[in-house]
Amino acid sequence: MSDNDLGITITLLEKLSIEIIPKAIGIQDRLNNGEHLDHWDRQTMDELIESAHQVKPLIDRHPEHQEMYAQLVHLYKQISDQALLNESISAPIRSWPVQ
Repeated sequence: MSDNDLGITITLLEKLSIEIIPKAIGIQDRLNNGEHLDHWDRQTMDELIESAHQVKPLIDRHPEHQEMYAQLVHLYKQISDQALLNESISAPIRSWPVQ
């Protein structure tokens, strides 16, 4: 691994492990309790996916980190799926006018 790759990897992993993933897990816990995403949750999710996009070229060059990347993407999918489920459960049922 080049020094540049190493520096970028360390920086991204620190941001993910210290900041983004703990926030995402908190969001996931709230969603699992039936809550909905708010503005700040969506911002965190945007940061999560942006970090995944930033780290992808490094993962492609260093497949030893593939499992960590897959877990990150899986976490994003789980949160997204649960958020959609929560929204669909609480969405009002609309009846069509009978003619």
